Amino acid sequence: MSNSMVECRLCPKQCRIAPGQAGDCRVRMNLDGKLTAVTYGIAAAAHVDPVEKKPFYHYYPGAKILSIATVGCNLHCKGCQNWQISQANPEEAGGFHLPPEDVAKVAKREKIPLVACTYTEPFVYYEYTMDTAIACKEHGVKTAIVSAGYANKEPVAALFKVIDAATIDLKSFDDAYYRKWCDGSLKPVLNTLVAAKEAGIWLEVSNLLVPGLTDSKDGLSDLVRWMVQNLGADTPIHFLRFMPHYQMKNLPPTPVSSLELAYKTAKDAGLKYVYIGNFRGHETESTLCHSCGHMVIERVGYQIRGVDMVSGRCPKCDTLIPGRF
Repeated sequence: MSNSMVECRLCPKQCRIAPGQAGDCRVRMNLDGKLTAVTYGIAAAAHVDPVEKKPFYHYYPGAKILSIATVGCNLHCKGCQNWQISQANPEEAGGFHLPPEDVAKVAKREKIPLVACTYTEPFVYYEYTMDTAIACKEHGVKTAIVSAGYANKEPVAALFKVIDAATIDLKSFDDAYYRKWCDGSLKPVLNTLVAAKEAGIWLEVSNLLVPGLTDSKDGLSDLVRWMVQNLGADTPIHFLRFMPHYQMKNLPPTPVSSLELAYKTAKDAGLKYVYIGNFRGHETESTLCHSCGHMVIERVGYQIRGVDMVSGRCPKCDTLIPGRF
């Protein structure tokens, strides 16, 4: 057996891993001197969701998406809603064999046009994410990730060459928040967001408003101004309502007033497509043409009530609605 250390260069933590041990994410191990993703092809979850649940609001609205995940994450967010699998050790978690080719075949057979690597962290099970995207492409199925975006530039660039879309969770524009509450840092996430835009994949951004921690007007102003300058005003953002989870059960749910303040702050900064999520029935669920205000996609929760576009354009003023339709 090899006694050599291995270094994982997938994310900024760049763990140096002793033989038989795992990195910070729990799933990338040093097995006989070789870095191995031990969850490859072992799904901890597989569900068919509405694409809006990811959230994607401008990416094939109304479509079904096959959502898969393995255990593991390289962040340790204290309010994680999927902590049972994101923070699990592989040997303690249940799972089932679902290799990339089978993911693609299931989606094709069931006429599900989209696949997402989601729920935990797709960059942690990077090889599985990559091979699934390649297999899906061969079967005419489009792929997306739902990610915290905490990864190094080289693997990010390589993955963005084969996937079609990403929702990136920008948790805060405060590096101190990332370090204290997520065990990460801000800059790599910003790099991933810019890389997504430069790669030409479809990008949406989510931001969880944690009461007293990520809901300050100044912090939100910094975040949305950065988005306008670096991602463009057409990039949708979803402000999500926090609900008490995991190690943040002492905090209350996000007040609607905080969500509406975030919405106004983003619109005032120039972002054209701003949504409030995890708050069913709010008027901002639907998509309005940013030019004339016509409702082009009507939503209630994750349900599409109607789509009124012509070749991706507003039928009233002919404005192009950004997205993939």
